[in-house]
Amino acid sequence: MPAIRRAGTLRLEDAGVSSVVSNWRLATTGARLNRKYRMNNPFQILSKPVARVKDPVCGMMVDPEKAPGRYELDGHAYSFCNLGCMVKFRAEPERYLHPESYVAPATHATATEYTCPMDPQIVRDKPGACPICGMALEPKTFAAGAEETNPELDDMSRRFRLSLWFTIPLFALAMGQMFPGFEHLPAWVSWIELALASPVVLWAGWPFFERAWTSVKFRSPNMFTLIGIGTGVAYVYSLIAVIAPGLFPDSFRTHNGRVPVYFEAAAVIITLVLLGQVLELRARGRTSAAIKGLLNLAPQTARFVFNGREQDVALDLVRAGDQLRVRPGERLPVDGVVVEGSSAVDESMLTGEAISAEKQAGSKVNAGTMNGSGALLIRAERVGADTVLSHIVRLVNEAQRSRAPIQRLADSVASYFVPAVVLCAVAAFAVWAWFGPEPRLAHALVSAVSVLIIACPCALGLATPMSIMVGTGKGASAGILVRNAEVLERLRDVDTLLVDKTGTLTEGRPKLTSFEGSNEALRLAASVEQGSEHPLAAAIVAGAHERGLTLQAATAVKAIAGRGIRGEVAGHAVAIGNDAAVSGAMDRFASRADTMRASGETAVFIAVDGRMEAVAGISDPVKATTQDALEQLRREGVHVVMLTGDNRATASVIAKKLGIDEVRAEVTPDQKHEVVREFQSAGRKVA
Repeated sequence: MPAIRRAGTLRLEDAGVSSVVSNWRLATTGARLNRKYRMNNPFQILSKPVARVKDPVCGMMVDPEKAPGRYELDGHAYSFCNLGCMVKFRAEPERYLHPESYVAPATHATATEYTCPMDPQIVRDKPGACPICGMALEPKTFAAGAEETNPELDDMSRRFRLSLWFTIPLFALAMGQMFPGFEHLPAWVSWIELALASPVVLWAGWPFFERAWTSVKFRSPNMFTLIGIGTGVAYVYSLIAVIAPGLFPDSFRTHNGRVPVYFEAAAVIITLVLLGQVLELRARGRTSAAIKGLLNLAPQTARFVFNGREQDVALDLVRAGDQLRVRPGERLPVDGVVVEGSSAVDESMLTGEAISAEKQAGSKVNAGTMNGSGALLIRAERVGADTVLSHIVRLVNEAQRSRAPIQRLADSVASYFVPAVVLCAVAAFAVWAWFGPEPRLAHALVSAVSVLIIACPCALGLATPMSIMVGTGKGASAGILVRNAEVLERLRDVDTLLVDKTGTLTEGRPKLTSFEGSNEALRLAASVEQGSEHPLAAAIVAGAHERGLTLQAATAVKAIAGRGIRGEVAGHAVAIGNDAAVSGAMDRFASRADTMRASGETAVFIAVDGRMEAVAGISDPVKATTQDALEQLRREGVHVVMLTGDNRATASVIAKKLGIDEVRAEVTPDQKHEVVREFQSAGRKVA
């Protein structure tokens, strides 16, 4: 067996082993070659040595010629075992080339910023309370993904539950002394009240005392200032009355010689304020959920395409210029342009139009929109924070933190209100101490604490920002984007409302609303239409399913642009479309089609084997809530105008059905802007 060894590689030129060589000779030859050339498998024939390189991300050895991913940096080509490693390397090459000296960018290390809804100028790098108003800070931005817990809400909920457990028996014990026969309870009952009140005041209510002290330190009195002073005075006074009652003069004592205690007042106030905090934080959390819902419209991964290979990668690793595959039924991850494929994309979350938009090569697409039944290859143009969806989220987020003009008035009043309340409390104490019945000082203290607690300006400080947060949050969840708080305030002055028709007054999804013909004709038509993405086709298919008809597979299906569709089902030739798309006599259905058109429906003819068999009326039904909404607007004195790009006949039918007097039909988007200016120039306040 002659052999030549070149460059460390054995090439067998003539094995000279016939099929009758015994296993013994083959094994002997293999063993001899193995000893001579140190080969693990002497019968593995290699044409040339393979120089493998290391994947800089995962460390796996890769054949450069067969590597799924290659990336050039500073004139050097790097090979990767998969596309995931390649996009990770591309995002942070220094992290993998020089791990010992790599420092993460500041944007990765910066924590979420927190701000105050009432005082947006307050920005902190961690949760806490606003030094001006005392409200809990909230994050300026939200991350997509799983629902995050609110540590402030969790903390306040725990404190409220504990305070409730201690306050209920404390309140019952204190109020029980007002019933006949229980007026003269033993002195040790006050010690029980002290034991029950202390956890509520000293632990559950501690955040309020911290905020009260902060307000004093920053010279910005707020509702927590009053709560801290009121409950603190009541608790400390009662504590001294229990531990050292001899320090109090007779003017503090009741008819039985005891100094009254007010533990239940301090505990009940703190418990109620805690309940208010929990309700407020929950309301803010529901409002924030609308923003998170918008963020979650965009998927967290994208199907990255490179050199014919595909792999799912994290969305934050995608860059402008990358090609991505969007499969049927998936949401688009980025803003971009279609490179290959065609599909109908549901853009209702951006445009409000529920009818899907046809997309083909060259069409623009946006993140968060839903792909239909076709696969698309897109080129990313705007990713991450640059997408239209992210811009909408920022608008909603900023609108929630914006301040309405009336808020300035509320802030001005609050700045004088708290000091005025403290002065009133001091005056109440003085008047009761001088003119009140015995025990004067005890009554004076209760009166002063009552003024402090009852006058807490909670509603004054929270009403406007909470209204803005709830209004913008509910609007976002309903598809209404409010630009800022001033818009909400000015909305009350609107006297003219211009509304679109499709998807606003109507459902935006065409339905089979009338049908003349046999169920068999409808079944055959739906069988042909079930492969089409056209909205009218979907209406016919849905109508057949509602009637319980069983569809069959269609063959030789061919769409005729602007006219209809043809196909064969179970040996029958079926044609669906307008009067120019089908053949056969239409006299039988002509009058019925005219009636459908007069009522705002689109007439679609169905022919089977060259004979007209049916006509279907398809329309966009009015929403069930539209009539009531319009009635409410009319009662408010708002003049409603339908402003639509639909044809005049259909628009007039819908307007007559809804009682809308003024209709502007067949209006293009740029013309709609001119109509708005026309009404404004006439002195109208337009929305």
